[in-house]
Amino acid sequence: MRQRSRRNFFALAGMAAAGVTAAACGSNTGRQGNPPPSTAYSAAPPESAKATLQQWYHAYGEDGVQDAVKRYAAAYQKAKVSVQWNPGDYDSKIVTALQNSPVPDVFEAQVKIDWVRQKQVVALDDLIAGVKSDFTPALLAANTVEGKVYGIPQAIDTQVLFYRKSLLSAAGVQPPQTVDELIDAAAKLTKGGVKGLFAGNDGGVATLTGPLLWSAGLDYLKNDNREVGFDDPRAATAFGKLRALNTNNSLLLGAPTDWSDPAAFIDGLAAMQWTGLWNVPKIQAALKDDFGVLAFPKLDGSGAPSVPVGAYGAMVNAKSPNVAAAKDFVKWLWIDQTADQLEFATKFGFHVPARQSLADRAESLKSGPAADAARFVKENSHLIGGPVWTQPSNTALSDAVAKIAKEGADPAAETKKAVDVAKAELKRLFG
Repeated sequence: MRQRSRRNFFALAGMAAAGVTAAACGSNTGRQGNPPPSTAYSAAPPESAKATLQQWYHAYGEDGVQDAVKRYAAAYQKAKVSVQWNPGDYDSKIVTALQNSPVPDVFEAQVKIDWVRQKQVVALDDLIAGVKSDFTPALLAANTVEGKVYGIPQAIDTQVLFYRKSLLSAAGVQPPQTVDELIDAAAKLTKGGVKGLFAGNDGGVATLTGPLLWSAGLDYLKNDNREVGFDDPRAATAFGKLRALNTNNSLLLGAPTDWSDPAAFIDGLAAMQWTGLWNVPKIQAALKDDFGVLAFPKLDGSGAPSVPVGAYGAMVNAKSPNVAAAKDFVKWLWIDQTADQLEFATKFGFHVPARQSLADRAESLKSGPAADAARFVKENSHLIGGPVWTQPSNTALSDAVAKIAKEGADPAAETKKAVDVAKAELKRLFG
């Protein structure tokens, strides 16, 4: 098991309890098909003229990732690149390093507006300009502050609703297309020792807040991140649906593992589970073709289905003594080396490449549930939070949804409290 997994991107926004913090992705899927050719290496400068760069990664848990990124770094000829693997609380370590140190020169993270305001990271628009339209828009949004790009997206993680085809068929239940249909399906599928839905041991508070917002056609922020996106009665209506799920005895609670692990679904403890795409290989090995995947359903005719997306971006430390060399390396690895990018996304666990041209070439994403999930990413993806969504705002919204879902607090009143905190944070940031 890893110290942290790619699913950790979701926890950076605070809406996934285990989301960006722990547990292993699926087993090695292997690289399939023929990836786009990588750019040929150019002649290397003399050893004495090479810059020395330190590159940081969090401790991915999938077998082979650490060896792969070290191999990529060793292949670079224009600088000496040393890879540092960082188990434990990577996010706090990056915050401290950016405040106090010229290293790492290159690192992976999701940009925060405070980093930009404090001039701790370097804009990378010149690197991405030629291929910007090839990246999934939600991922670009995750790496963009006030119109400038500060991270080159590396790979996409997403979450989907897995369902057992045989159990739905036996219960006469169709795959749910609205939130009310999901609530009804979960109730009908609850029988014997099987619960209808597992969305985390907290009753879905951490994982479903974003999808519920999007189901109503709302978001965390809007209008270029200058306004609160859920200051709307439909937000309270959507959050109230989680209370319904928590009170109709259809949710699995107290499972041996949490939402990010597929054990509850594989072991038949729940007929449906909201979990990560990274679990497709494990689920496929256990259940063969007896499962499908769905985006989170729309609230009603005015809403839309959705999936969350997250991805670390490769970033450059503004305090690095070798900013130009660091930018050159980032471009080489995350813009030019398309074969390595495809391998990084699809060989170690199960992820979607950050660039649409690479996703289109990934054989592992061309059929079955994986193809459905890749389509959801293309058509229905949303960013959880984003660079301007601050921790105080996130905490306030999480607390509000928890009180609504678990304590039966008034949805409108609790949502208003979270709106007020988010407005105060936006005023702090933008005046």
